[in-house]
Amino acid sequence: MTKIFSLLAVLFTGCMWAAMATAGDIQAGRSIAEKTCHTCHGVDGVATVAMTPNLSGQQKEYLDIQLKHFRAGKRRHEQMTIIAKMLSDDDIENVIEWYSSIKVTLQLPE
Repeated sequence: MTKIFSLLAVLFTGCMWAAMATAGDIQAGRSIAEKTCHTCHGVDGVATVAMTPNLSGQQKEYLDIQLKHFRAGKRRHEQMTIIAKMLSDDDIENVIEWYSSIKVTLQLPE
């Protein structure tokens, strides 16, 4: 039984290190958003252009897939395809870390 717990502890620790290794840098992501994404999606992830999605609070997995599909040409959009091709894997990790970290709040009218 002790061997099973030891093995589980090792596996859990390995998974935690892997998760930490793939996590992006929030501040680097914000910097990318300020330079590259702000015109359409806003630095805070609230779209400033009609028919442009809000990115604040979006799931990391969704953002990752969409950016990589734009970059690979699997999904096409005149501007996004060009922009995504300029982003490295690290850039994508960082920008999705930034946008997914933004807390979304709902304010109901009184």
